[in-house]
Amino acid sequence: MTKRRSTVRPGQVYRDLARDMIARDRRLQVLALGDDGRAECRVVRDRDGTEGRLTKIKASALASAQYELLLDMDEDLATEPLYTAILDALTAVHGPNTSLDDYARAAWNALPDAARSQQ
Repeated sequence: MTKRRSTVRPGQVYRDLARDMIARDRRLQVLALGDDGRAECRVVRDRDGTEGRLTKIKASALASAQYELLLDMDEDLATEPLYTAILDALTAVHGPNTSLDDYARAAWNALPDAARSQQ
């Protein structure tokens, strides 16, 4: 299990460990923290197909044992246009029958032409 952090912040990705969510493998990326103590999150993975959906969750809940911190990245990376383009492309092709080739193709196609020509 990934080391738990006490501070919830934008850019982090959590896996929902609620009993009804484990089979769905639902993962949430924190986009922003509101003044009301709630985190605006985007569903970045869900076998039920809700990827891309926005939801609000109490930040204190994200810091609880019900959620496992998977990725703690710099906030600047989370708002980097290339990162978000690739994440959106991967989310668009995600599904129960998605192959690694499908993910690789989606990521490659999300790259701007300039980035592809450097390879």
